[in-house]
Amino acid sequence: MRIGILTGGGDAPGLNGVIRAVAKRLIRSGVEVWGLRDGFEGLLHGRVRPLGMDDVSGILSSGGTILGTVNRGDSGRRQAELMQGYRRLGLDGLVAIGGEGTHLIAHRLAGRGARIVGVPKTIDNDVAATDVTFGFDTAVHVATLALEALHSTAEAHGRIMVVELMGRSAGWIALHAGVAGGADVILIPELPHDLERVASYILERHKTRRFTIVALAEGAGSGAAVGRELEKRTGIESRVTVLGHLQRAGSPTPADRLLSTRYGSAAADLVLARRFGRMVALRSGRMTSVPLSAVAGKVRRVPPRHELIRVALGVGATFGQ
Repeated sequence: MRIGILTGGGDAPGLNGVIRAVAKRLIRSGVEVWGLRDGFEGLLHGRVRPLGMDDVSGILSSGGTILGTVNRGDSGRRQAELMQGYRRLGLDGLVAIGGEGTHLIAHRLAGRGARIVGVPKTIDNDVAATDVTFGFDTAVHVATLALEALHSTAEAHGRIMVVELMGRSAGWIALHAGVAGGADVILIPELPHDLERVASYILERHKTRRFTIVALAEGAGSGAAVGRELEKRTGIESRVTVLGHLQRAGSPTPADRLLSTRYGSAAADLVLARRFGRMVALRSGRMTSVPLSAVAGKVRRVPPRHELIRVALGVGATFGQ
């Protein structure tokens, strides 16, 4: 067999761990493994490299991806060309590591005859049909440290500190980091907020406390706009920190190294069993798989009654409702 591996969409800590696990498992089973450079662009332009044991050794703790990736949607509109590239490379199958966009392309290619196994990846934790994606734990770790560190300067100056975190469609990072980092206000796209209620909460809080920490998912508003509005409504000096790509950079946490290795090994098992057209998934702590159709183009959002929302409210935080 000749199997290709690609990483699509934004980078996430743990990508190299998946590549390593897939390649080592398949090579040990006598499979020829090729790495496609820059996601689906590798199919379009024939940019590939053979992967041997030496190529994937020592990369488990490295951030980024040794194969490169692109975060553009144009590849998905070039299905016929992608299939030509797939056939030209003589692939017997493809492991596509990515988020909902990558899996949408993978699902469409599978409908044209490509044999594909998907692996869920995104720091936002918003891929459908799996409990958690690798990269998420690292992002939450970075965000939590930032929220924690800002407590001292916020208290020293008696300020509102707004920390804008990633999460355009889903507020998983802001929710988890907000609880773990002791945020007083957590704003996520799944729960519409009222800044007047947030301002009233802050004014009441500042009767006994000198500062307020706001964890804001980017999908719930701009950090600059929220900070400016809260300062205007409360009269309390506000500062904004945008973590941006720091959340997806650097070495993966041990939890993400374990998860990426499990996902990669499970993906290789599907390839060896010739069970294509599926994505590996974690359900209730166990590795399984789901059809690509269950994932393609779908986003997993925070349920309004999620336990962590109840926990945060129970310790006195607000979601601005």
